[in-house]
Formats: sequence, structure tokens, C-alpha cells
Amino acid sequence: HLFSIFYYLFFIFNKISQMNRKLILPLFFIVQLVGLRILSLFPETVERFYSTGFYPFLATISRITLGNISFSVGDVLYGIVIFLLLRWFWKKRKSWKAEWKSNLLSLVGFVSVFYFLFNVLWALNYLRVPMYQKLNIEREYSQKDLLTFTQQLIVKTNAIHAQLVTNDSVKVIIPYSQDEILQKSQNGYDNLTVAFPYLKYENHSVKPSLLSLPLTYMGFGGYLNPFTNEAQVNNLVPKHNFVVTTAHEMSHQIGIGSESEANFVGFMATIHNDDLYFKYCGYSYALRYCLGNLENFKEGSTKELLPLIRPGILKNFKETQDFWDNHQTFIDVIFHQFYDKFLIVNQQKDGLESYSKFVNLMVNYYKSHEL
Repeated sequence: HLFSIFYYLFFIFNKISQMNRKLILPLFFIVQLVGLRILSLFPETVERFYSTGFYPFLATISRITLGNISFSVGDVLYGIVIFLLLRWFWKKRKSWKAEWKSNLLSLVGFVSVFYFLFNVLWALNYLRVPMYQKLNIEREYSQKDLLTFTQQLIVKTNAIHAQLVTNDSVKVIIPYSQDEILQKSQNGYDNLTVAFPYLKYENHSVKPSLLSLPLTYMGFGGYLNPFTNEAQVNNLVPKHNFVVTTAHEMSHQIGIGSESEANFVGFMATIHNDDLYFKYCGYSYALRYCLGNLENFKEGSTKELLPLIRPGILKNFKETQDFWDNHQTFIDVIFHQFYDKFLIVNQQKDGLESYSKFVNLMVNYYKSHEL
């Protein structure tokens, strides 16, 4: 039946393309949308033939080829594409009204090619088997479950904070350069692979983004370039955020599509790192999210927990909050709304809320594992 659907779609596509060549790529865009919707019903197929088949081979080639280049090739490519698009709009400015149909078809055709490459080179990972099934854990949790886990996190984070600073009121300052952080991040994945072989990371290709300033005002700590498989990290964020963002983006490189799963894997990679500063970044990052989710359950529910947290940890939280507050503009709102819709279109029904959904994975995983 699946073959028949694609056959008839191709037949229709062929007939219409004979009528007008400019319709080929726009029609192909529609075929892609329908095809992806159908493919989303077969996550095991995606997992077997793409996420653990074709994609790792392709990603390895990309990282080997570009990993040793010091600057972000993907950022440069984005800059070129944006320049060419603006140039095209400028050249068409006088003919847009008279030839709007032709111009619109050309624009949709570009989107069609871009979307095809985006999916083939990385984004089909959105459709793979979800991690909660691989881990054989529940999908949701209760407020009591979250409270118990948060209390455990407080104890753990306090203990590591006490090993890093002599005064409980002092915030932790990461003593490494950004290049050192990028290199040290590999250790966490090497250790994590022992328990989770499918999270193996090789051929390091993580770089500070050339677009860090725009990313900051857009409200993003980093991103994966799906066309070059380079992990881009915003080099303006506080270093304790830089650590967890690096681990998060590395998880995307090995085929973790879901933002909640990437947060979970990034958290696991930092707490499995041999370096104590990395462990602190991972545990404090998770604690901040858990406190936020508790407030979502019931406002004021963290009032009794905050006094249990060492003041220096809260200062690290404030450092993060102040950084984003100081760079918040209308641009941030616009891009977050756009990205929210983008995630929903790509099978992440919770949109931006999916980032905090990694708490589901943590809470349920650590019901049967030691934190």
C-alpha cells in the first residue's frame, strides 16, 4: 500500500511537471510533506535504515571532512545563501507584481530543495524510535515523583558545589577556555558509551558559532548545522551554560533529533564526564529545569526547596537568567515563535516546551538507577 501511494504521487507529479517545468519543485515539496507524514508512522523503519544505517555513515564523513577546520563552514554557507536570497529579492523587486506567480514558484522551489536536503542530511532523525521506548521507561511522571527527584538533585549538586568552592555563597567559575571545554566534552560521551553504545560519538566537530551575537538576541545557546554536521555553540553565554550546550549539540550530531532527548543525553554526557566542573554544570542545569517544572505544577511549590540549595548555586542560576534578560528583544520573541512552529511541524508536538520535557526522561530513568 505504501508503495502504491508513492507510485501514484509520482505519476501525478510526472503529469503536472510535463505541463509546466516550474511546478516540478513546488509539487515535490508537497510530495515531501505527504511522504514524511506517512514515514512518521514507521519509526522502526526510520531507526533501522536511516538513524542507525545511512545517517551515521553520512555524519562521519561530514565531521571528518570539516572537523579540523577551525572556523564554522556551516555559518559561512548560511551567510552566502542569505546574501544570494537578498540579491534575488532585490533583482526581482520591480517585476514582483507583474510576474508574481513565476517568482513565487521559484521561491517555493528553493524551499523544496532546501527542505529535501535538510531531511535527508539530518532531520529524518525526528521520526526515529523515541528514547523512552529504548530505555523502557514511563513517559509521564507525577508531582511527587518530580519532588523526590529534585530533592535528590539538590543533595547531589550541593555536594559537588562544596568540592569546587570553599564558601557556600560563592558561585562556581569554570576555569577552562572554550576550546578546552569543547575538547573535554568528548570524555563524557566516551564514558556514556559504556552503558549506551548507540550514543557513541567520534570525529569531533564542535565550534564556536560565527553568528553568536545574532544567536544571543534570538535567544539560542547553539544549534546543529544539518548540512555540514557541525555543532555550533554560542560563545557569548556563561561558561557553565557553554558546557551543557556543547553536550546538547553533540547529541544532535549523533542523530538525536528530539530537543527533549538531546537535553537528556547532554545532561547524561556532562554528569558522566570525569571532570568535576562538568558534573556540576550537568546537575545544576537539571536542577534549574526541575525547579521550573515544579512551579508549573503549582506556583510557590519551590519555596521550601530554595533554602536547601547553596547560595552559590543560586548565583549561577541568576547569572544565566541575567544574561538572557539583558539580551531579550522583540527579535527573541519572533524567532522563538517561529522555532516553536518549526518544531511542531517536525513531529515535536510540544514545540519549545519539548526542551523542558527532558525532565520526564530524567525522573523516570532515575526511578530505577542511582543518581
